[in-house]
Amino acid sequence: MCKKIIFTGLILLLSLLLAKCQWHAAGCKNTELINNIDSILQSQVDLDKIPGAVILVKKEGQVICEKAYGYAQKYDYAHNLLPVPGKMTTDHLFDIASLTKVIGTTTSVMLLADRGLINVEDPVCKYVKAFCAPDKKNITIRNLLTHTAGLYEWYPLYYRASNSQECYRVIEDLPLAFPVGEQRHYSDLGFDLLGEIIELVSGMPLEKFMKENIFGPLSMKNTCFNPLKNMDNARIAATSAGNPYEKRMVYDPALGFSFKEISPEQWNGWRTYILKGEVNDGNAWYANGGVSGAAGLFSTADDIQKIVDMLMNNGMAGSEPFISPETVRLFLTKDKYNNGLGWMMDPSNSFMKNTPDGSFGHTGFTGTSITVIPVDRISIILLINRQNIGLLQNGEYYNTNPVRLQILNAVLKYLKADPR
Repeated sequence: MCKKIIFTGLILLLSLLLAKCQWHAAGCKNTELINNIDSILQSQVDLDKIPGAVILVKKEGQVICEKAYGYAQKYDYAHNLLPVPGKMTTDHLFDIASLTKVIGTTTSVMLLADRGLINVEDPVCKYVKAFCAPDKKNITIRNLLTHTAGLYEWYPLYYRASNSQECYRVIEDLPLAFPVGEQRHYSDLGFDLLGEIIELVSGMPLEKFMKENIFGPLSMKNTCFNPLKNMDNARIAATSAGNPYEKRMVYDPALGFSFKEISPEQWNGWRTYILKGEVNDGNAWYANGGVSGAAGLFSTADDIQKIVDMLMNNGMAGSEPFISPETVRLFLTKDKYNNGLGWMMDPSNSFMKNTPDGSFGHTGFTGTSITVIPVDRISIILLINRQNIGLLQNGEYYNTNPVRLQILNAVLKYLKADPR
């Protein structure tokens, strides 16, 4: 009996030692990962490649790394270094740019589909009568979500519109640029239209629908359009000095955009100050009052994580169902272009390069990105205010894709459960 007790005790002791070693090994890996992330992002700040950044890495429900680097604003409009640049914190709000498409608009369409109020196979003309035209009648909600509707990739709506209703009419009047359903051409206009459809189906303004049905229920207290309506700009990361790149898109045909019906000089409402709390995207700001289905949301890494957690947990928000597992699967199933509905799922993208099947994410022009790897229960939210450095000599903003890839590779090296 005594031997049995001793043997049992030894087994228990060995189990505890093994658990401690495993915990220590995991802790060491996490420390190495954090040090690696520090090296990557701090070096970018030190080299003046980026002003600042916030990163949030999570695995299996545990926050592995949540840190801020650099500055929320480093330069003024004349590109002078601020005497005392504002330090970045993890509580700073970012203009998340096209992450609006997934955090706000795609989630809204998911909710409406889940409630049986919309079907992704519905023709757009069911909701927008102008799309009953012969060339547009076959465009579906799915086409808008997957950027296969054939719409212009970009158009300066503010040259012909000054509010959302006028914007919708301009989009309706534009001819198609590509065959419907045959090619993928990333288009803001499709998500502008989704914003209109959400309003028509819900009977609510887009901003109100998102606030009452997404941000409120998920306790995303720092996610909103036009944040300056409710707070000062002290906790908002600065973006660009006006819209110099977008002005190039209108004036410089070398960028691939041509608009025969407008003259670049016929509109001159360009902003001439540092944007801080005003959405960078011109169509969202100049033509939609800061609210659109394509861009306009401001948020924090913590708030974005709540949407990510909900999707990784098959539509559950904590212990409460938010969206059904069936709807989550519908939106996170790859099409022939290797993308889901709203979400990108193509592993050739730098921010999710060579990730396992089922991974998804999105990027934003301001420097924001989300990468989610469900099979390994890993997510990476990286928010960079790259535009405050200003345009480079080549007329472009600093390319953060290599930074995203370095971060991804570091995370996979230390956190991936089964190396592939």
